[in-house]
Amino acid sequence: MGTSRSSWRNTTHDWAADVDLGHLAGIRRDPAEFAPGGVRHLILEVLAYAADEAASTGAGRCTVTLHPDGSVSVADEGRGTDTRFDEHGRPVKKPVMASKDLRFFDDPGAETLPDGHPRRGMSVVAALSEWLVHTNRRLSGSWIQRYEQGVPVSGLETVAGDGATGTTVHFLPDLHLPPLAGDLRRLADGRPGLVVTVDDRRGG
Repeated sequence: MGTSRSSWRNTTHDWAADVDLGHLAGIRRDPAEFAPGGVRHLILEVLAYAADEAASTGAGRCTVTLHPDGSVSVADEGRGTDTRFDEHGRPVKKPVMASKDLRFFDDPGAETLPDGHPRRGMSVVAALSEWLVHTNRRLSGSWIQRYEQGVPVSGLETVAGDGATGTTVHFLPDLHLPPLAGDLRRLADGRPGLVVTVDDRRGG
């Protein structure tokens, strides 16, 4: 058994609620503000979390896969997204996809991503994607959850563990966003300690 959710200290996100609809709607109203450059910026937002994991352990690896259907998956080998058990023994994942990152979102001095634009958090990726599937593997268990335009449409579903830890974020960017273009090798610029591999399966 765990402890009451109300007793958990907020660090990067507010544990009080699983989804902030107003926050997600605000992002969707202004995609040019929150995802300048389109799909590339979304990938960089996800890579920033992989880089956080690499920094915590001294090094890390991550694979960016570009799928034929236009979707993108980013898989790292970190610790997995913080997931705790409440007083009823139910798993609760930190609401990184559906609420604001308290460190960056409203901070005019937030860190800058390699594209020169500010980091806002993973909720930008979720809100500006038709769908997103988050697979989370931790030492304490493994789970998967699906979102549509940032809103959870499934519960936190248990999946079989494979002995590894890490996070995979697979998303289909909104069709109106500028598509991915340019030198993909630069996706990892400014991320010391993180080795990024790009697997382009789009063909053509």
